[in-house]
Amino acid sequence: METEEIAEKIQKAGGKLYRVGGALRDRLLGLPVHDEDFCVTGITTQEFESIFPQAILRGKSFAVYDLEGKEIAFARKEKKTGQGHKEFGIETSPHISIEEDLARRDITINAMAEEVLTKQWIDPFGGKKDLQDKKIRAVSKAFREDPLRVYRVARFAAMLEFTVEKETIQLMKSLKQELYTLSAERVFHELEKALKTSKPSLFFRVLQEANVLEVHFKEIYDLIGSLQPKEYHPEGDSFEHTMQVVDKSTLLTNDLKVRFSCLVHDLGKGVTPKEMQPHHYGHDEKGVALVGNLGKRLKIPKLWIKCGKVAAKEHMKGGIFSKMTPAKQVDFITRVAKSPLGLEGMKIVVMCDKARNTASFPTDIVFDSLGKEMLQTVTGKTVQEKYGEEQGEKIAELLRMDRISWLKQKK
Repeated sequence: METEEIAEKIQKAGGKLYRVGGALRDRLLGLPVHDEDFCVTGITTQEFESIFPQAILRGKSFAVYDLEGKEIAFARKEKKTGQGHKEFGIETSPHISIEEDLARRDITINAMAEEVLTKQWIDPFGGKKDLQDKKIRAVSKAFREDPLRVYRVARFAAMLEFTVEKETIQLMKSLKQELYTLSAERVFHELEKALKTSKPSLFFRVLQEANVLEVHFKEIYDLIGSLQPKEYHPEGDSFEHTMQVVDKSTLLTNDLKVRFSCLVHDLGKGVTPKEMQPHHYGHDEKGVALVGNLGKRLKIPKLWIKCGKVAAKEHMKGGIFSKMTPAKQVDFITRVAKSPLGLEGMKIVVMCDKARNTASFPTDIVFDSLGKEMLQTVTGKTVQEKYGEEQGEKIAELLRMDRISWLKQKK
């Protein structure tokens, strides 16, 4: 059943059907529209069910139906009843207007509607102008009723590369304590979406501007003001460096565990004593535990955490690979190749770490291709054929020696 046919049946019953939400925003931005959401006004749920007996009720706290693959909700009002993301009282009625329904939404660019049959555009809060101005703005002070909106705003800033209006930043600040009521899963979900964007740094920059970054991302917050040697890091402190590295990663990979690894590779710098800075001796080792802390607190996937720990521990060695002895090179390649991050993932971390505020990536990072060739050429089978040894420990020792010799010959 086409959307217009559904709208006509609703109209005959005295109601109206509207397109709402992100699909309208994305259409105005010229972005692909994947899923459309709809809102019904003017009729009851009982009337809707009698018109569309095949509709499947999905909502628990309020009426949302699945009809012909379309998600259709009923206009509603919300009233906060307690702290947190879920503490709301819901009011639904055929007398609630589309404007009243839009008023409960978070930001203006998500608070627009289009009447399906007449194509009338409803934009009571100036969402279209805010899109033109590349601005994220709260619909009203009711924004404060849902602390998750803090992370949604930061994520939209990263996704659209928009600025956040100052009063909205203030509303975000006012929710700082309530952020602690959010589940780790909800926070990670927003982080995951932010890492999918081409500018993940904006997620963290907006949270810092709102003075809430340390609530769930303390390890990243601790990088702020962590000084680095200016001759190697003209971009600024460890936070600025990390933001540039994670943004660079989006140019090389869509693999979120690798982007996450770029985000956390330097967490160890956040715990370097001030008297030791701008040097950060041992930050690679210290970073491993910090990646674990962040990952456990936000219930980040275990695979991501493992990759992040490898990035923290090994990125320094990857950066000086060409200066290492063949023996250390073999050990590095062997360790990283066995890790879930792998040689190719580590190469991306190292390339982004070195590229930071430059326009191009280094071209001399070759440990991935060199390592792959070495691992395929000098194997346990070749060692057994050469030495006739079958004992495990002895084979491992001979394998390492032959790989060292192979690398020496490659130089």
